[in-house]
Amino acid sequence: MAVSFDLFGTLVAADRPDEPWDAVAASLDRRGVAVPADWEAAYRSAHREYDRGREAPLDEHVRLALDSRGVEVTAATAREAVLAAFDGPVSRRDGAHDALAAAADRGPVAVCSNCSVPGLVERTLARVDFAGDALDAVVTSVACGWRKPHPRIFEATADALGVPLSALVHVGDDARTDGGAGRAGARSVLLADTPLPTVASRLREGRL
Repeated sequence: MAVSFDLFGTLVAADRPDEPWDAVAASLDRRGVAVPADWEAAYRSAHREYDRGREAPLDEHVRLALDSRGVEVTAATAREAVLAAFDGPVSRRDGAHDALAAAADRGPVAVCSNCSVPGLVERTLARVDFAGDALDAVVTSVACGWRKPHPRIFEATADALGVPLSALVHVGDDARTDGGAGRAGARSVLLADTPLPTVASRLREGRL
């Protein structure tokens, strides 16, 4: 048995900007990038088509949005600006450590997270000091290219943990995205039905 956990809203609580275009604009400005006057419109417009279920990396979107207004920016600058804009306060949710420890006692453990910002999941894990917890893999939508609930991100997680998809239990807070694990052939456990402290106790009792 292997267990994967969603990150944001499941293992951690995170502050996110209410108006992300403003946060990104401020971050670009700090890096000397001339932000267009109609930046909100550019940010909120689509600049590339993606296949259904594919992740749209936010740093790529920002570069394309700037380019649509005649502003060039390097990939490195766009990546740094986007990461800084979304790297806000985070904290562990109650029961996160116990749930991870209980899962590690049963088998390999992963984080499986939808996140369009490259590096944000890894930065978040370091910021809340999950280094002491037994994580065997970290799978993000921006790295693997597919967003939950697409089956491929759950397949990638099972592969990373070295188990068949049928042996994966995925724990998350969103019925639409995390619930996709069950539809993909794994098993989904939703926090609305089984809170994190209960996840830990059921893992220890072999009832999850």
